[in-house]
Amino acid sequence: MRLGRYTMDVSNADKLFFPEVRLTKGDLVEYYRQIAPTMLLHTRGRPVTMERHPDGVKDKGFYQKELPEYFPSWVGNVTVAVKDDGRQKQVACEKAADLVYIAEQGCITPHVWLSRKNDLDKPDRMILDLDPPDHGFAAVRKAARRVRDLLAELGLVPFVMLTGGRGVHVVCPLTRRDDFDTVREFAQGVAGLLAERHPKELTTEQRKNKRRGRVFLDTGRNAYGQTAVAPYAVRARPKASIAAPLDWDELSSPSLRADRYTVKNIFKRLKNGGDPWGAIVRSSRSLARPRERLRKMQSA
Repeated sequence: MRLGRYTMDVSNADKLFFPEVRLTKGDLVEYYRQIAPTMLLHTRGRPVTMERHPDGVKDKGFYQKELPEYFPSWVGNVTVAVKDDGRQKQVACEKAADLVYIAEQGCITPHVWLSRKNDLDKPDRMILDLDPPDHGFAAVRKAARRVRDLLAELGLVPFVMLTGGRGVHVVCPLTRRDDFDTVREFAQGVAGLLAERHPKELTTEQRKNKRRGRVFLDTGRNAYGQTAVAPYAVRARPKASIAAPLDWDELSSPSLRADRYTVKNIFKRLKNGGDPWGAIVRSSRSLARPRERLRKMQSA
């Protein structure tokens, strides 16, 4: 396969990676080739943790942060600080060839940082991960709208994404003026206020046995070195579901599920409506005023 000035071999292209929907490794590689123009907006400059399944989704797989020595020198990368004053080189998907190459290496799902390589200590995304109770997705749809309304009231511009797994991510683009500690504290404040206002629907309780059927508002991804599934990434699940950005009005559909979009139908959705997150960078906001507004709400 040739992408621009980069050429690579696709080995074992006929290997069945998703038996339930008859998708091969070659299909996965081709998906990332086609989705690259849309997906790269959301991955460029971000360190990647690779979720690799060399034998497909029936293989347990593993997560890999460090860039393997045998990767070609042209693969995008970034050096990050790790604990004990160490340094580590990680993949950064800067171009279509990077996405395709790691897919060829069995990376089904790239997970990306919430910050970019030119300022890794200051995130340009804040994420609230909405984890549903066992009894269905309707509660998550309702919870996401509650999160959206509060964030908008605070002065931020929230976006929403199906994770392709069980839940939803509500994401706010930031101007990178604050460090991770500040962003995480703010996210925890938002989650805490929502749980206080809607105690029968929402919770910040970490332990599952204490959630009692409520949607869990998880703010833990807002930390240095933490990752979230990249928009338009394939999930290592039987139907090859996609982490799919949505328009907010799509969330109102009663038939919507977290795994609604797949390798087989995402391009039709993009053709009909474009990328719902196309304007996400232009929607970045500072947390300065939202933090003040949140403090007033908390003390009211």
